[in-house]
Amino acid sequence: MAHQTEFLIERMEEERAKAAAATLDKVRERHERAARSWEKLANRAIAADKLRVAEEARKAEMRAEQDTQMPMPA
Repeated sequence: MAHQTEFLIERMEEERAKAAAATLDKVRERHERAARSWEKLANRAIAADKLRVAEEARKAEMRAEQDTQMPMPA
């Protein structure tokens, strides 16, 4: 999912650059709003990535624990 996060961050940066380059107030505001929206989406994606990594680690730990508790077949 890192690609999605990178995409969202790129869009946010693009909108910020457009806002900085805008000469009309309404256009600048529109790009600033868009940048804030992309930023929110990027933050959500980052949080989801962190949760996913933590969940994968938890499951791997559980599997390792189960493997050590199972008796070896004779």
